[in-house]
Amino acid sequence: MTDQTQPREPQRSLILGLASNAGLGYAPVASGTFGTLMGIPFFYYLSCFSWPLQLLTLVAICFLSFWVCDEAGKIYGEADDGRIVIDELAGYLVTVMFLPFSWPTAILGFLWFRLFDIVKPRPADWFDREMKNGIGVTLDDLVAGVYAAIALRICLAIFS
Repeated sequence: MTDQTQPREPQRSLILGLASNAGLGYAPVASGTFGTLMGIPFFYYLSCFSWPLQLLTLVAICFLSFWVCDEAGKIYGEADDGRIVIDELAGYLVTVMFLPFSWPTAILGFLWFRLFDIVKPRPADWFDREMKNGIGVTLDDLVAGVYAAIALRICLAIFS
């Protein structure tokens, strides 16, 4: 008899592939840092879109992350398993959204996002601690992305 709560193999593979940002989440160390790297090519391509299309894409990625993180957490048996890094993609995109692509912006945004994702200032720490589901896993990164977006824009204003 099969377990009805577990997805079938093709769906399971899709969920885990998306959750790990095409395998980056399987890095043996710093999986969140490696997972965030997927954001740089996304930033490059999304920066060519109009702002409404960027916003629509970001919202779609966030909702996809809510679902994928929840399903992958059930598969792994842990809501915020280290291999789940699609939430880092969503958070990084919040950091750089609506900015023109440049390597300095991409790298500085990456550094700011990783800092705030690791430190988890309020309310990110609350989502991380209290909401053990796909929404909570993603929301703490979205909050870190907002803090990183503010820091990035301040740096860009100062050093431009």
